[in-house]
Amino acid sequence: MNIPTDLKYTKTDEWVRVEDNTATIGITDFAQNQLSDIVFVEVAVSEGDAVKQSATFGTIESVKAAADVNLPVTGTVVSVNESLPNTPELLNSDPFGKAWMIKVEISNKNELNTLMDASAYEAYCKEREH
Repeated sequence: MNIPTDLKYTKTDEWVRVEDNTATIGITDFAQNQLSDIVFVEVAVSEGDAVKQSATFGTIESVKAAADVNLPVTGTVVSVNESLPNTPELLNSDPFGKAWMIKVEISNKNELNTLMDASAYEAYCKEREH
């Protein structure tokens, strides 16, 4: 399982990469592995939308299940990965790279303190494997 140490993680298996005041958000390797073959991605927010931490911003469907994708931070959407609906399999092959889902300008950086670091997230994933 790949858990990059430079990211923050949620209990609902989203990752956040923070650069300056922008959060790039996607789903984790653990999440894509649990879902298996991803066949559909819907991002239900657009550039300019105000979004709140914990709100659902998208849906991912695989041959096994469907899952909501939630916001790790509050802010304004500044970019949406428009290629994902046409190439949902990227979430399986490159969840931390080309398969980023949205970018948000963070309005409250203190919310980042509520997220897990890589070692905490790894422990959280191991708890759920049993």
